[in-house]
Amino acid sequence: MPEPLRAERPLPALDSLPRPFFPRAESLSAGTFSAVHRHPWGQLSYAIEGVLDIRTPAGNYVALPQCAVWIPAGLEHQVINLGRVEMRSFYCDPALFPWDDGRCRVLRVTLLVRELIRAASALPPDYPPDGPEARLVRVLADQLAALPEAAFALAMPRDRRLQAIAQALLDAPGERRTLAQWAAQSGSSERHLARLFQRETGLPFRLWRQRLRLMLSLGGLESGHPVTRVALDYGYDSPSSYIAAFKALFGRTPGGLEGR
Repeated sequence: MPEPLRAERPLPALDSLPRPFFPRAESLSAGTFSAVHRHPWGQLSYAIEGVLDIRTPAGNYVALPQCAVWIPAGLEHQVINLGRVEMRSFYCDPALFPWDDGRCRVLRVTLLVRELIRAASALPPDYPPDGPEARLVRVLADQLAALPEAAFALAMPRDRRLQAIAQALLDAPGERRTLAQWAAQSGSSERHLARLFQRETGLPFRLWRQRLRLMLSLGGLESGHPVTRVALDYGYDSPSSYIAAFKALFGRTPGGLEGR
């Protein structure tokens, strides 16, 4: 079964940002998480190693090592690390970026941006505002703004019945109850819940659950579990069906993450 969450991760106490980019570098053990919170600045979260799961009321967002997640100012969120994580993040002045629609973004990180993130995350919080450090930050901001988006997001339903189903599957992604069985339990019809799921998440229930399982399964792979175990833990009948679904979503097989 998936590893349980273990310990809450403390957050820095800040009233304001000392610089437009406030860098943070953390080494986190498996299953640690932040409390649900929000702040008046944007946040860029990136895992140099491991997988981050960003949860918001609007949806879940996964940051693989080649992706970063932008969290806009004021958005309630929680960061959960799936397996051991080397996390690099920045609290950012939203004025540095062109995004003003208030939604999260999963960004495909280039090799250049990866190295810029490594360099900028080593800066002190009070780096000189007019020196080479500030110029490095401006280059990073320009490069981040130009990154393409990835499709590793999952919208969460708003209807309370669907929310109960979603939470049950978040807690136990290998759960095999059908939508008809969930409907009978909630006192609704399967057809009605199916329409609601499509309308509120943009996906049929079957595909929504598949994407949820695949996103959460990254934690099992990062923990070093073999593909066969991960496939069965996350509701797949066979490793081959899991590998095919994984490649269809992420564009790669899970073998690259297995046993890391």
